[in-house]
Amino acid sequence: MQLLSKILIGIITLLHFYILWIEMFAWTTKGKKVFREFPSDLFEPTKSMAANQGLYNGFLAAGLTWTFFISNPIWANNIAIFFLSCIAIAGIYGAISVSKKIIYIQTVPAIIAILLLII
Repeated sequence: MQLLSKILIGIITLLHFYILWIEMFAWTTKGKKVFREFPSDLFEPTKSMAANQGLYNGFLAAGLTWTFFISNPIWANNIAIFFLSCIAIAGIYGAISVSKKIIYIQTVPAIIAILLLII
């Protein structure tokens, strides 16, 4: 279970670094392809807002990355559970306020990882 949880945490971390990259550096290019429901004419005016969101995703990814360098397994699990909970809660809010598919992309993997850490 420990190895599986680490793999899932790694995947979630990479996903959030990818979201950081899109929202901070590729919002008006790649962002248009990823966020198709968002009106095309709003990408340029919302560039700084998206960059701010990307920064938050980067903090979540950095927190999960940190867990790979903590030698105490209990401490590493607690930190991972904290950041995964933040991701799950943000995913729930995103599903309510933006798109239902966020729950599957963000919340479900985070909750599965939390359950694997608890087991």
